[in-house]
Amino acid sequence: MQTRHLGTQTTGPLEVGAIGLGLMTFDQSGTQPREQLAATVRAALDAGVTLFDTADAYGNGDELGAGAQGANERLIAGLLDELGVRDHVVLATKGGHVRTDGGGWDTDSSAAHLHEAVDASLERLGVEQIALWQHHRPDPKVPYEEVIGTLKEIADSGKVRWVGLSNADPEQIRAAHAVLGDALASVQNQFSPAFRSSRPEIDVCEELGLAFLPWSPLGGLGDAKELADKHPAFAEIAQAHGVSAQQVALAWELAQSPVVIPIPGAKRPQSITDSAAAADLQLTPEELARLDAD
Repeated sequence: MQTRHLGTQTTGPLEVGAIGLGLMTFDQSGTQPREQLAATVRAALDAGVTLFDTADAYGNGDELGAGAQGANERLIAGLLDELGVRDHVVLATKGGHVRTDGGGWDTDSSAAHLHEAVDASLERLGVEQIALWQHHRPDPKVPYEEVIGTLKEIADSGKVRWVGLSNADPEQIRAAHAVLGDALASVQNQFSPAFRSSRPEIDVCEELGLAFLPWSPLGGLGDAKELADKHPAFAEIAQAHGVSAQQVALAWELAQSPVVIPIPGAKRPQSITDSAAAADLQLTPEELARLDAD
């Protein structure tokens, strides 16, 4: 698989696969036996996927309630250990989202909580330093300038190699970069065929040398009827190449900018293998123009 850079030249960038793996849907429920998830991790690595993205708030809240906090981190750490593949993975996580007793979501970007979140993720992931630790979402209760100050403290602590932002707008990205400098490595926002309003954030990331990690990059493709009705160009170009519409969507996102690293979710080996193949799918300028207009 082709690779892309995470981090700046000053901080010694890492090369990661151009397609990553989003782990939010890994929950080891009855429909996702542990053996299947382990096979998915192995298939991802075999296909050249090296950036794995989790968060301390990921977990099946319906089953675990507030206990979902940290469940996904513990799950992926255990799978990596069982497979003996830790050295082949760049593991990213997030903090600032919290799970409630009812299985819902809330935000806490207080300095105390974010520092505690880093320490808890270090323990659950079983690492001495987190490769990429991301602030999960702006908190309406805490001014963003204060959050940036806390991120600077976290970056300076040595507990994380890089800091990232998630769900941030261009102004917030620029403000964070002004304080964090090369310690800021990435922005993770939603971007997909159905959700394209993060194009300005991609442009800012390219300008500043930050990686842009689209979450939910396959949003809007849906079933065959929804795909044909809402995004016919993706369906038609996929048919012309003899590949899935998901591959076309990821290849289109990769073509948006060299800083884009999509992180599609997958729960089965076949899904991540199909997604990873998008890194080798070459779309013509004419096809890209059709997809841009679709």
